[in-house]
Amino acid sequence: MNKIKKSPASKLGFDFIPESFLPKGKNEYYLRDEQNKNSVKHRHLTEAEIDILVQHQNTCDDWNNVLVANPFSPDLIKNCSFFGLVRIGKLEPWYLEFHSVRMKVGLYNSTIISCDLGDNIVVENVHYLSHYIIGNEVILSNIEEMGTTNYAKFGNGMLKDGEEEAVRVKLEVCNENAGRSIIPFDGMLPGDAWLWSRFRERTAFQQGLKLITDKKFDTRRGYYGEVGERTVIKSCKIIKDVWVGTDAYLKGANKLKNLTIRSSANASTQIGEGCELVNGIIEEKCRVFYGVKAVRFYMASNSQLKYGARLINSYLGNNATISCCEVLNSLIFPAHEQHHNNSFLCAAMVMGQSNIAAGATLGSNHNSRSADGELIAGRGFWPALCVSIKHNSKFAAYTLLAKGDYPAELNIPFPFSLVSNDEQHNRLVIMPGYWFMYNMYALARNAGKYIDRDKRITKDQHLEYHFLAPDSINEIFDSFKLMEEAVGRAALKKEKSLPVSDEKACIKKGKLLLRNNDASIDQLEVLVTGIENTNRPVVLIKARQAYKTFQDLVNYYVAEHLFSAINEGHIKLSLKGNKSLAVTGKRKEWVNMGGQLVEKSELEKLISRIEKNTIKNWEQIHQFYQQQATLYSERKTSHALSCWKGISGKSNFSNEDIQQLFIRYIETKEWMLKGIESSREKDYTNPFRKMVYSNNEEMEIITGKLSENSFILQQRAELKKIKRELKKWTSLL
Repeated sequence: MNKIKKSPASKLGFDFIPESFLPKGKNEYYLRDEQNKNSVKHRHLTEAEIDILVQHQNTCDDWNNVLVANPFSPDLIKNCSFFGLVRIGKLEPWYLEFHSVRMKVGLYNSTIISCDLGDNIVVENVHYLSHYIIGNEVILSNIEEMGTTNYAKFGNGMLKDGEEEAVRVKLEVCNENAGRSIIPFDGMLPGDAWLWSRFRERTAFQQGLKLITDKKFDTRRGYYGEVGERTVIKSCKIIKDVWVGTDAYLKGANKLKNLTIRSSANASTQIGEGCELVNGIIEEKCRVFYGVKAVRFYMASNSQLKYGARLINSYLGNNATISCCEVLNSLIFPAHEQHHNNSFLCAAMVMGQSNIAAGATLGSNHNSRSADGELIAGRGFWPALCVSIKHNSKFAAYTLLAKGDYPAELNIPFPFSLVSNDEQHNRLVIMPGYWFMYNMYALARNAGKYIDRDKRITKDQHLEYHFLAPDSINEIFDSFKLMEEAVGRAALKKEKSLPVSDEKACIKKGKLLLRNNDASIDQLEVLVTGIENTNRPVVLIKARQAYKTFQDLVNYYVAEHLFSAINEGHIKLSLKGNKSLAVTGKRKEWVNMGGQLVEKSELEKLISRIEKNTIKNWEQIHQFYQQQATLYSERKTSHALSCWKGISGKSNFSNEDIQQLFIRYIETKEWMLKGIESSREKDYTNPFRKMVYSNNEEMEIITGKLSENSFILQQRAELKKIKRELKKWTSLL
């Protein structure tokens, strides 16, 4: 049975805060007055103004509860009903225009309950407007219901006075069983969401995060909803417990409930037709359009939901777009793309710079009796059309999955790989280093593209977009050992000279063959284990080429950062004599904290401080991100130099080493440029691509001329510049 509460009509608009939650000596407007601190002086209506208002079919039980500011024109209020304390700002004979729609300032055909209304606003056909503070020059038009409850939380995971834990809103990211649930709060960064979702076994750490989060919230009941200046809300059905910033544009939404919608003059947020958004926080410069459904969600700044997308129990990072698909229980780092219909992403942590194709089903649970699986994908994850993956699966950085229905859990440790499900031969095939061999253009262009698309107003975290960074380089080093062991085992098996169970012998043999770039490797069937949860073979192809490519990339990474440090004066190097540059320190582990790379040892210090309660608030954690961002360039250089020992076996750089390193750096840079050009050239020479055009002239008009490709021209110019700058070092060292 529906519980309908009856109260005297004279009470409508009053007793917003239940008496039991009203502080002693305070009235029900005390929080409203704290929120709406301004210099506006309101006055009571004159008898003449009341007469005009009544003539215009306006009603109020007690006109003493309607206060106005000067100048005030009663002719600009028609057919409205007022209840409770209503304070009205200036009303002057102006009209407001937005997107070619012009509306006369004033209040028309609306019911207004206990609200503060700003200067020169439009309120037209708002059937129910209750307990809101409306900013100046706001347009509210054709809204069925817009109200705030005394326990409004505006999307934050707080509890108001008197509420039980069971009503707290949490985001159940990464896991369907809520095992990694986090408490959302306005201002939560991708790093915050990642940090909280990990390390669940560290009870003191988890309790510390909950404690500092609860401290962020004011548990008092009675806050009003707010609509910031110049915001336009029109043709919406239900808006309940929603806080809206300035300059936002909300049109045609079906339901907006328990939300914070951040927006500002230089970073407007827009919500469009048919959207239904419940229990969420939307940051600045977001776009939500055309039938989107989102429940228990967080949208970081400059992200988009479009065309019927469903986002549930998920965090969507900055500069990300999801269209036409369904995402559940996921933590998505910045620069994620998922544009196509029927894509499904469930119980996943996707570490950014990712692209999910149409028909992808990532995280199906039909290999388990319970919904407890998880998927972890490193930066640059790219599953192809109609890929199906099961929980649990884990992928190294820049993994590309070829089209296919992958029958079992996967653990792909090789970065930059192409993974294929070879159904014909009943095997899994992995090609490490695929991107550098066959699609260098896309890999290199994406790095710059993500920088260009990073439109965050406030860059609270330093996001790493380059494909060669401490995380991917460390995975390359992990791959060296795996490839050495696999190649050595295959060689020893063919030779039948030593038992293949001897891991050290396998690694020694494989390292010898791979370091010598021995062509005999190409004749071996190189198998790896621990990759797929089946008994079928997992084959590593082009292992020799991949190993050589990875060696070149590490040398390239070392040279690039060494040259940068020398150029910027961070490393002093003599051009004369036989002095050497010592390499100190071991290569460190790094973690990806929401798109920001941080040394694992530094993360451990942060966790320890939280456990010991020396971190008092999230602002201190955000300061940690900023400190790490300041130190990142220096520490990345240190990481690069420490990689020299791993790749060369030497503890220092001689002048000859540095000269050879820079020469190889240029060679690799030239090889990369050639790969960029050749991979793009395929689009102009492949007959199956050309056949849709009448001739070359039409193709060039539509696709642009290859010779005028701005990215390729930019890469050529960059190579010339580096050659000029390095010439003095390679000639004098």
